[in-house]
Parts: sequence; structure tokens; C-alpha cells
Amino acid sequence: MKRGRINLILILIILFGAAIIGRLFFIQILNYEYWKALAQGQQKFFAQIKGERGEIFLQNKEGNLYTLASNKNWELAYISPEEITTKGQDSIEIAKALSQTLNLDEDLILEKIKKADSLYELIKSKLTQEEIELLKKLNLPGVYLGSETLRYYPQETLASHLVGFLGGDNVGQYGVEGYYNDILKGSEGFQEGEKGAQGYLVKTTSGVVKGGADLILTFDYNIQFMTEKLLREAKENLDIERGQIIVGDPNSGKILALANFPNFNPNQYWKESNLEIFQNGASQKLFEPGSVFKPITMAAALNEEKITPQTTYIDPGIIEIGGWPIYNYDQRVYSGKITMTEVLEKSINTGAVFAERQIAHQTFLDYIEKFGFFEPTGIGLQGEVSSTNSNLKKGYEVNFATASFGQGIEMTPIQLFRAICAIANGGKLIKPYVLENPGPNLDEIKGKQIISQKTATQLTAMLVSVVENGFAKRAKIPGYYIAGKTGTAQIAFSALGIDKSGYSEKTIQTFAGFAPAFNPRFLILIKLDNPKTKTAEYSATPIFRELAKYIIDYYQIPPDYDYEE
Repeated sequence: MKRGRINLILILIILFGAAIIGRLFFIQILNYEYWKALAQGQQKFFAQIKGERGEIFLQNKEGNLYTLASNKNWELAYISPEEITTKGQDSIEIAKALSQTLNLDEDLILEKIKKADSLYELIKSKLTQEEIELLKKLNLPGVYLGSETLRYYPQETLASHLVGFLGGDNVGQYGVEGYYNDILKGSEGFQEGEKGAQGYLVKTTSGVVKGGADLILTFDYNIQFMTEKLLREAKENLDIERGQIIVGDPNSGKILALANFPNFNPNQYWKESNLEIFQNGASQKLFEPGSVFKPITMAAALNEEKITPQTTYIDPGIIEIGGWPIYNYDQRVYSGKITMTEVLEKSINTGAVFAERQIAHQTFLDYIEKFGFFEPTGIGLQGEVSSTNSNLKKGYEVNFATASFGQGIEMTPIQLFRAICAIANGGKLIKPYVLENPGPNLDEIKGKQIISQKTATQLTAMLVSVVENGFAKRAKIPGYYIAGKTGTAQIAFSALGIDKSGYSEKTIQTFAGFAPAFNPRFLILIKLDNPKTKTAEYSATPIFRELAKYIIDYYQIPPDYDYEE
């Protein structure tokens, strides 16, 4: 009986061993490839990785670089809800402690803790050093510190419309971040990792990824800082609603500064409730320029040799076209013979209409197109717009008349800047650019001749007379010949979102000028929305003088003639 039991046990052991051997044979021999692949799948993991995004820089005249956009490692706090719940930790106490330490809503933290199957829930990014130290002291179970690389803008609000920002989806938005996103972003790849039997990381290997290219912008740090300062002061002194200042080299199109008011902090872009603030008013918003457009009308008539700077006419004070009356500013009437130079000096609307009527309307349209008002400039900033000016193209007499002095024709400030550059540089339409490295196409810098050198010189002399003798005297800088023109345009109701024809009492006041006039080193365009002054003579013009004087001193530009202080 006893021997039978022993034999039975032996038989069972042999059968059990045979079953194990058979199972091992099935797994290791017959299904070896399947189980090998399964094991590797459990041990290996893949994570997508990206090359570091390129940085963006400003510079100054000495070539010193200032970082506009960089990549910065930030500490973050996260929780493991699964760990908190499986170990029976007090969820309410943990949420309360995190809420007090990180200044977050307690209920929101509790909602994240309730995600019991989750291993990772972000609690807060960009921790301060104080928050980090407090979390370390608390040593809360299931609460961890980590790090992440995020876009950082050390200059904060400075040049915010130029740089734009990196959105939550890691895609550049607005400005240079948006326009050059494909150049800035690094290539993508995968990181392969392998875990040991206990789940510990054994090794990792990375695919080949490349970082994005760094960009050096044309903007001068000091001039950019000054332009933004002047716009803030315009808000304080003139209560402007919005404003833009563009500074550039009229010979090459190189932009030295482009400022907007109001601006924003790209480090905290998500805090802005009005998305309109992200739009660059210099390249993304149209306006009617008013009398600052009159030099373009004069350029067309001069270039067609239908007028000279000394051509005269008699001011009627009012012109009626199809029942529409056209007045001079403040309904002024000028007696005697008025020269075309005096038309610009005194900014006479009827004189601009006279000049436009000396050429065919289609010729006037052709020059508007030559000056680039029907197409974007291609400046290199995201979302640039332009107007087809469809109403002007309908060919109504009154539309050509009002367009001659800058009403009823739309453009962006950067389009107007480019057009005035053609007067300053001897008649060439250049392409404004914002990228120093890599640089622009040399053919684009050369520009296309749209008016003759003679016309440009005549018009420059007329614009110098505007500053010396006309309504732009506040732009005068002793020792230098300054060429410039003011513009005060009423804002159409439609531009204000009001369903009504005609124009409101609000104005846009503009000044465009360049210096030294006959060998220009810089051109400035200032545009102010609804300042609390009657005309640009008292708002944009004094700002131009202050900025121009700053640039002359900054570049140490020698005077055109001797003068006594």
C-alpha cells in the first residue's frame, strides 16, 4: 500500500515534469519568434523627440546680440493619481496642501487626483524657486517635480509683435515665430528605450534629430526700445488708441524698428482676452492715410511731366463732383496762384485734385500699382494683408479726386513706408525685410525703378520745403535737411464697425519723413490712431523730430550745413 502511494507520486511528478517540458518546448522552440517579439515589446518603448527650436536675436549698431526668443528649462509639479489612490493616501489633504503651496484651485487638483488609472497629471508649470523648495519640504506622497523645455522671451513686451509666440501646439504664431516656423523648428525623430526585468531603464538610443536654425533680425535694439518708449508716451500725452512706428533704411529696405501700441508679453500670451492685440498693425491692418499720400500723387504727375514744382493753379476752395463737395482742411481757401510745392507745404486738397487731373485716371491707377499699393510687401511677418482698393478701380470721378489726397484709398503702414522709400532712394521700389541672417535676395534690395531720379529729386526738394516752410516745421532739426509730410485722415464709420456711410470725427494722424534728405540714412513712418490733437502737425510730427534726433546722434550723422546752437 505504501509502495503504491510512492509510485503514484512519482508518476504524478513525471507527468507534471513532462507537461512543463512540453510547455517550454512549445514556447521556446515552436513559438520562439512570437514570444521573443512579445518580450521585446514589453521591454522596449519609443518616444517622439524634437530637435531644439532655433533662437531669435536682435542686434545693435556694434553687432552685439540681444536674445528675443530662447529655450529655457522650467521645473514643473505633477502627480501620480494611481499611486495616491492605490496606497490609500488622503486625497483631500494632498489637494489642500498643493492648493496652498502653488496658489491653485483645490477642486481642480482633486479632479485630477480622481483619475485613478492615470500615472501622470500636470499640476503646474514654470514653478518659482520658492514653490520648488516648499514642495521639497512637504514631500507629499505621489507628488513629484519634473522639468520641461519651453519657449522663453527675455525681453518680454519689447518687439512682441515682431517675434510673435510659440503656441501650445509648438507651432509659431504671428510675427517671425509664425512666418519662419519651418526654419526655426528642429527635425523630429524617435528615442528608443529598453527596460530590464524589474522595469528599470537599461539603455536608450536616439534617432538623428537636428535643431532649428537661429535667426538674427535686422532690428536695432536701441532704436526699437526708443520707438516703443515714444508710443507709450504718446498714450500718456495724447491718449492714442493705437499706434505704429516703422524705421528703416530707404535704400535697402532693411527695417531697423517696428513698434506697436498696445503690445503684449509673449511669455503670457494666453492671458490676453482680446486676440486683436496679437495683430501687427503695421502689416495686418489697413487704413486711409490722408495727406501723407499727396507726394505719391505729385510723383505721378511729375514723372509724366504734366506738372513741375512751380506749376500754379487757383484754389477754388471747394470742388463739387457729382453732388459731392470736396473741401480743403478746415474749409480754408487760399488766394492767388498756388504752386505745387505750396500745395504740399499747406497740404491743400484741391491742389492734389488738380495734380491728379493733369494725368489720365488710368495712369494714376498705374502709378498706385507701381508704388505697390495693390500687393503685400513680402516683409517676412506672418499674416500680411493688402487691399485691392476695389472702389477706386470702379473708375468714379469722385473716387479719384479723394484718393489724390489719401481718402478712399486703403493701405497698410508698411506699404506706405515702402512707397515713401521710393521717393527717398531715387525712385526704386525696394522690398522691406526683417531677417539679417540669412540675408535677403540681392535683386530685391536693388529694387525696381518706378519713377525717374529727376522726379525723386524734385519731390524730395518739395518735401524739404514742407519742413522748412510748411505745416511740418515741428520736424525741423537745425543743421539737417529733413524731407517729410503730414497726414490727418478721418476714419470711415465702416472701419469702426459701424454700419453707416461717411466718416467719423475720429482721425488717424501720420508723419513720414527721411534724413538727411538728399542722402538719406533712415526713413521714419509714424501713425497714431485718434490722438487728442486736431492734426498730425501737433502729434506725429514732434514725435518724428525726437526720434530722428535720437537716430542722428546714435549714428553720429554729420550735419548738412553749419548752424549755431
